[in-house]
Amino acid sequence: MAIKVFSFFFFVYLLVEMHEISAMVPAVIVFGDSTVDPGNNNQISTVLKSNFAPYGRDYFGGQPTGRFSNGRIATDFISEAYGIKPAIPAYLDPKFDIRDFATGVSFASAGTGYDNATSDVLSVIPFWKEMVYYKEFQDKLRGYLGNDIANHHLSESLHLISIGTNDFLENYYTFPTRSSEYPVDKYEIFLIGIASNFIRELYNLGARKIAISGLPPMGCLPLERTTNIMHGSACIEEYNDVAKDFNQKLQDSVTKLNRELGGIQLVMSNPYYKLLEMIQNPILFGFENVATACCGTGYFEMSYLCDRMNPFTCSDANKYIFWDSFHPTEKTNFILADHAFKTTLTVFR
Repeated sequence: MAIKVFSFFFFVYLLVEMHEISAMVPAVIVFGDSTVDPGNNNQISTVLKSNFAPYGRDYFGGQPTGRFSNGRIATDFISEAYGIKPAIPAYLDPKFDIRDFATGVSFASAGTGYDNATSDVLSVIPFWKEMVYYKEFQDKLRGYLGNDIANHHLSESLHLISIGTNDFLENYYTFPTRSSEYPVDKYEIFLIGIASNFIRELYNLGARKIAISGLPPMGCLPLERTTNIMHGSACIEEYNDVAKDFNQKLQDSVTKLNRELGGIQLVMSNPYYKLLEMIQNPILFGFENVATACCGTGYFEMSYLCDRMNPFTCSDANKYIFWDSFHPTEKTNFILADHAFKTTLTVFR
């Protein structure tokens, strides 16, 4: 009788364990721009790189990896929060292979956008090419795990998309082509159409857990505030209003896609208000510098303008919200990732 009771409880225990394992996120798979690029741009011909000091000075071993930060980026912290691994590798990095990518991989490219014209500006990987790499990754994963296990693995993995700021700041508001073709609200719709079709393609390829990020208060980036000298280098509210409007349209699209695509778990993660809270109340988060960045003078330096020879780079990046004129510090990345993990991404835990 004791053996039967033991066997029963052991069986129940196994069922519980199997349920917990099947409910876990086995990998974080990433698409997007410099906010989530861990070094893919290192392997392509572009001026937009960050694989040199002082980038990465607070990363493991103090090594620059191609992440546009002094340390880790938000997706690294999200992967760690799920108990997977502390850093997500770049798909094009030759140091890694499918054994590494099976538990998380990023196809992101700094400087890219939804719009193909955005990726052309600095000759980076276009958004559609990230999908090509994802399909290639799927083939490798099936060869590594077998079809059935790989398909289940992909359906349980969290697919993260973080992109869009460059479409406005590097493209629409910088060059006349798109702004002459579209009023800004129509351009937002154009971009969201691309995002929606990308999600549909992910779904058709077996992805079921997808999170897409909205835009930050992009008018508050140091690079943009620098151009707003006539108004005391305040945030450019026109850009912030566009970000809010875009985010609302994106949320509406997410709602529609959840109705359209059976079995999908699609959420929108919105960094706008959390980052704005940090900017408006920096002391609450332990920050001292809001309008300028740590690297260089903090006003305009990014990529090669932010290098080891720059004499102005700060000594403690934890006091700054922004690392360079466009990108957050590791501390900011952690706060944003932690907020997303405890709010929007809870449905995947």
